[in-house]
Amino acid sequence: MDLRLKNKRALVTGSSRGLGYATALALAKEGCQVAINGRDEAKIKAVAEKMSKESGAQVIGLVGDVGLTEVPEKLIQQTVDALGGLDILITNAGGPPPGSIDSLDEAAWQKGVDLCLMLHVRLIKAALPYLRKSDSASVLTVTSMSVKQPIANLLLSNSIRMATIGLTKSLALDLGREGIRFNSILPGWTETERVTELMTARATANSSTVEEETRKQSEQSPLGRLGQPEEFANAAAFLVSPAASYITGVMLNVDGGMYKGTL
Repeated sequence: MDLRLKNKRALVTGSSRGLGYATALALAKEGCQVAINGRDEAKIKAVAEKMSKESGAQVIGLVGDVGLTEVPEKLIQQTVDALGGLDILITNAGGPPPGSIDSLDEAAWQKGVDLCLMLHVRLIKAALPYLRKSDSASVLTVTSMSVKQPIANLLLSNSIRMATIGLTKSLALDLGREGIRFNSILPGWTETERVTELMTARATANSSTVEEETRKQSEQSPLGRLGQPEEFANAAAFLVSPAASYITGVMLNVDGGMYKGTL
């Protein structure tokens, strides 16, 4: 299938590694001009160069912590200045730390709100003037299967990401007549650096090993394994592409069937 992504202009935040990296690379391989983002300047520049060589597409690296108030608008402006406009926005960031109601203080909750909700709000708000000029505008928020099935010891993620789902669905309804599509992917357990960190925390708490914790988590999927970042990226590339032009307001599980509900 031709996704018709050639020469589309995309910004993927939180893309120096993991799901963001895999998604940005998939878009670049489809012919998109891509802006990627991370907090470490040397790393994001090196990743952009590597991705450009691998895909043959224009890839630029932008530095900034999307959890900070002033960064999202800056990233949007830098993207538009470099690429000449914006067609696709994928709002993604690393997840908040694990913790319980007793262990998480007020500052942790506020940081979680900035990281899991407000970064989406700020990026979308800054991007709208440019998306309105695109003939194939699409926004994808990256959330988690935890919005449908809470994950043990991830109270911040379980709680705050649900607001991003409400945001995404509301904007799909509000801005559909303007030709801007809004969808979200709810990834399950995928082999990324963040999941390794979470498995390490579980192993410490359970006096186990990372391998054992990963095996136990894999057994929760009907497919018997964790996902690969490329599998998430394939779904993301389709959803933001013109090939999915009649899909909006969708919250898509990419979780290997780990979510056990029917809705």
